Amino acid sequence: EIYPKVYHSCFFIVTYFAPLCLMVLAYIQICHKLWCQQIPGNTSVLQRKWRSMQCSGPTPGLGESMRVRTSTVCAEIKQIRARRKTARMLIVVLFVFALCYLPISVLNVMKRVFGTFRSTNDRETVYAWFTFSHWLIYANSAANPIIYNFLSGKFRGEFKTAFSCHCYGKGQNHTQRTRTRPSTDRRKSLSTQVSNMDNVSRISDQIV
Repeated sequence: EIYPKVYHSCFFIVTYFAPLCLMVLAYIQICHKLWCQQIPGNTSVLQRKWRSMQCSGPTPGLGESMRVRTSTVCAEIKQIRARRKTARMLIVVLFVFALCYLPISVLNVMKRVFGTFRSTNDRETVYAWFTFSHWLIYANSAANPIIYNFLSGKFRGEFKTAFSCHCYGKGQNHTQRTRTRPSTDRRKSLSTQVSNMDNVSRISDQIV
């Protein structure tokens, strides 16, 4: 009788406890990177570019420099919000996994290791609990797309594009193009402002 107990104890550790510990450690590292540390990107490059321009010789007009700085700060804030939203999504996914796999793991240990349900007379209740716990396992896989849909704007957009009809897809692509045009125009204006500041600094150096 000792072998089934050892087997199901190891089964609980291998299929639930060890994966949960590994996921917790990995997600803690990921959330620490996303939440606390700064990931290098275009905004950091622009910020360094702006600081170097401020420190070097003659400076351009105050309005242009303030506009560049405001755009840089806004882009940095958007990047921080996106990273923290991703960290929250990972935390929710981990919590749902732990919650959905916990009942079946506990019930299996109680039944196979400790023999809790051997002397019970209400078999229907026990079967109902086991059925519900098995349903939760499948619900975990079904819940992940719902979590991504609520917490990820990119996933939501791609999901609508993938499951929409052909005519609606054309309209969606048109709206996406119209939405992306202002962002691309803002990027072009920002790069134009940076290049203009470079030209102004070169001209001022030549004049000096």
